[in-house]
Amino acid sequence: MNISVIKQADKRIKTPFNSALGIQYFGENNLYPQDIVKTVNCSETAATCMDRYISFIYGNGFKNVNFSQRILNSKRETADYVLKLVAADVANFRGFALQVNYNILGEIVEVFHVPFENCRLTEQDDSGYIGKIAVHPDWTGQLRRNGKTVRVTKENIDYIDIFNPDKAVVFEQIELEGGIQNYKGQILWVSESGTQTYPKPVHDAVVTQMSTEEGLGNIANRNVRNNFLPASALVFRQGQDVAKNGDKQGSISNSLGLLQGDLNANKIAAFYITQDEEMPERIDLQGTNYDKDFTITTETTSKKIYSAFNQETWYRILNGSVGFSSEILTEAFNYYSMVTIKERLMIEEAFGKVIQRWYEVINELFDFSIKPLKYEFNNSEQS
Repeated sequence: MNISVIKQADKRIKTPFNSALGIQYFGENNLYPQDIVKTVNCSETAATCMDRYISFIYGNGFKNVNFSQRILNSKRETADYVLKLVAADVANFRGFALQVNYNILGEIVEVFHVPFENCRLTEQDDSGYIGKIAVHPDWTGQLRRNGKTVRVTKENIDYIDIFNPDKAVVFEQIELEGGIQNYKGQILWVSESGTQTYPKPVHDAVVTQMSTEEGLGNIANRNVRNNFLPASALVFRQGQDVAKNGDKQGSISNSLGLLQGDLNANKIAAFYITQDEEMPERIDLQGTNYDKDFTITTETTSKKIYSAFNQETWYRILNGSVGFSSEILTEAFNYYSMVTIKERLMIEEAFGKVIQRWYEVINELFDFSIKPLKYEFNNSEQS
C-alpha cells in the first residue's frame, strides 16, 4: 500500500506559538511535561521503570570525587546533588536545564539546576535562532505564594538568555540589564531532540499503556473494595425497607450497604420483623471477579512499558523466565548501563561546557565522567 494513502497519526507533541507570552507551547495545552509525569506516577510499572532509569543515568555519581563534592552555588549544592536533579529530568523528559551566573569579569561562578518542566522555548528570530528560555515556577497557574496565586503572565515569567559564555556577549547582556545586580545569567538548555526542539521522552510511545494500567488498578480496587464478599441478596416487599421509626438510616438496604467491600467481608446483619411481616427472601449470589478477564491485558501492558524503557531484561527477571542469580543481575546491570550511556554522555558534555569556564582554574575539575552503576553481590544497590 502506498504510504500516502495510509491514515497518518497525529503529531505526538504539538507546539503552537503563544504570542501573548512569547513562547512555544510544550504540548497543545503547554502542560505536556506536567501531564507525562502524572501519567507515569499513576502507572505502577512505569513508576518502577522510571526509578530504575534515573538510577542508571545517575550511576554512582561523578567519577572524580573532588568534583562530585564541589559546591556549585549559593545554595551549597554539590555537583553530585545537581547531577541527581539533572538525571531525573533526563529520564522524565530527555532534556534538562542549567542556569549559570557570572561575575563582573564574565566568569561563571554559580551553576543551578532549573526544573525542565518550568522551561519553555521562546520565538525564533529571523535567522531561526532562539535567544531566550522562558522560565515560570508553575505553568498550570495554580501555584500559591504568600496567599496569592502565581498566574502565568508575561510580567512574572523570567526570560533568560541562552548559554553563550563568550565574554563579549556576557558583558553586553550585563549592560543591557542595567548591571550585574540585575543580570539573571544564562541557561544551558539541553534537549535530546536538538537545541531548539522540545524533546520526546522514551516512554511517550506507551502513554496509552500507562493510562491503561491505571485503569486496571482502578478495576482491581473496585472489585475488592465494592464487591459483596460473600454475595447474597435479600428480596422484600415494598414498605419493608423502612425502620419502624421511619428513619431510613435503619433501613434494610442501608444496612446491606454496610456489608459491602473487603473491610466488611463475612460480617453478619440482623433485621427485626414483627409476627405479621413476611420474612425477606434470601438469594445466594456468586460475586463476579473481573481479575481473570484482564490478566492478558495486564501482562501485555506491563511488558510494553518495560520495553519502552529498554528494560526487557528486568521484565524477564520479574516473571521468572531467566531465573534469578548474581550472574544474571550482573549482566542485567552491565546491559542497562550500556543502554543509558548516551544520556550520561549528554550530561557530561553539558557540565564540561559550564565548568571549563569556571572562575577558578582547578585541574581536577576537568573530569566530568559519570561512574556507571554496577551490581556487586555484597551491596544493597537497587536491582
